[in-house]
Amino acid sequence: MREDATTVVDRGQYPDAVTPWEQETWRAEALGWMAEGLTAHGLRAAGGLDVRLRPWSVLIRVPVAGRTAVWFKASPPAGAFEGPLTAALARWVPEHVLRPLAVDAARGWSLLPDGGDLFRTVLAREPVGPRAWEELLGQYAHMQHALVPHAHALERLGVPAARTPGLPVVFDRLLAGDRVLGPDDRARLEELRPRLADWCAELASLGVADSLDHADLHDGQVFRPAPGRYTFFDWGDAAVSHPFCSLRVTAERARDRYGPHVLPRLLDAYLEPWTGPGRTAAQLRRAAALAWRLSVLSRSAAWGRMFPGASGAGPGPAQSARWLLELLAEPPFRAG
Repeated sequence: MREDATTVVDRGQYPDAVTPWEQETWRAEALGWMAEGLTAHGLRAAGGLDVRLRPWSVLIRVPVAGRTAVWFKASPPAGAFEGPLTAALARWVPEHVLRPLAVDAARGWSLLPDGGDLFRTVLAREPVGPRAWEELLGQYAHMQHALVPHAHALERLGVPAARTPGLPVVFDRLLAGDRVLGPDDRARLEELRPRLADWCAELASLGVADSLDHADLHDGQVFRPAPGRYTFFDWGDAAVSHPFCSLRVTAERARDRYGPHVLPRLLDAYLEPWTGPGRTAAQLRRAAALAWRLSVLSRSAAWGRMFPGASGAGPGPAQSARWLLELLAEPPFRAG
């Protein structure tokens, strides 16, 4: 496999971003590793490469003779856990995720099969009602529930820990490292700190154990290979935290599409797998409201991880600060 005149490079909104793709030695090693991975499965590349370069990853679509394309992803050092995590999820919850063809944990490389249509593509192509989003959230919640016993194993794979009782420490670290917030916003967040500690303690007391939080589960991070079936991928922002922290991003996308009236239905669909003895519906809704607010900590931390040492300029610090300020906003549904 080699780069040639048929290779298409997409830099999106980041034309000046420096990525490993600019290094000839890295390109040669990556392309050779991809070819070896394909050969191990009896496959060979056929056609030009589509290369997508972003500050946080290199993603390459590799056409394959006689079947759908495969995808190479190079994660940054802070997201190098993604390959081993994807492989582990394929063992633990195979019906919900992709099974990688190859993983190089040391270099943060993964080779993945095609997952079918993105949910975003389906939304653009045909009428899709809120019911599809309810199915998506229900299946995702079932997966998270199944992963609760693996929480410590997830941390050993390198998935960042943002455990519910430890979220105040995450907040302190993020606020101390911020270089974007103005003095008024910083003061408002500092004043919020005692309440945030109370929210974390209450959320931990409500009896839902920590699990895997995707932290950015939107319609571009989900495949819909068949009606009513969803496959979850792109785990670079993930953390081990309260599972309900995953609800916010998905629900906000659906709310933007259909209006706020869909939120109660989405909430019910997501919470149904968590019902059980000793948990009332009111308690679960209260937990969801608390996690909705606290979910921004993992989002803020993810942006900081992807841009370590960045100054106030650029997407990382600005996005991290924006998510911190969301702590001040009330959840859009009644708690309990």
